[in-house]
Amino acid sequence: MASVLGRLEERERAARERVEELQAELEAAQSEWDEWLIARRRVGEVWDGGAAGQDGEPARTPEESEAAAPSAARPGSVVPLWREGLSAEVLAPEYQHVMSLLAERRTTGGEPLNCRETTALLGLEVVPAKIEGVRSKLKRLVARGWAHEPAPGRFACGGRDGGS
Repeated sequence: MASVLGRLEERERAARERVEELQAELEAAQSEWDEWLIARRRVGEVWDGGAAGQDGEPARTPEESEAAAPSAARPGSVVPLWREGLSAEVLAPEYQHVMSLLAERRTTGGEPLNCRETTALLGLEVVPAKIEGVRSKLKRLVARGWAHEPAPGRFACGGRDGGS
């Protein structure tokens, strides 16, 4: 019987290590993706530097215009950089929900939320996979200036210059 328990522990340990490897790989891929999004945005800014049609530059396509000035939320859409006058309505619905939780916590004077609390408040099952998905959203909101992380693992509404 002891050998069965030992084997189970061994397999559990191997599974945990694999999950940790995959989480690290996911974080690296997310970081790389974020860098490409920023690079594309920067190229768009340079491209749009002059008026459309001047110096042989083509006018923007509808997709480029939408990326430069998001006006409607779409599920799975990119989180734009926060800037003055931009409301949370430009965010995808799942990000809007996260932002509303952070804003509600700010207005009630509560402590910043951690990923587990946010996951529960979103009505999701509080399991590692869901918590990591919420962590990814929160980190993306911080990176784009919509939220901030006043303490490691704690997230609050409002980033640069007050955020949303």
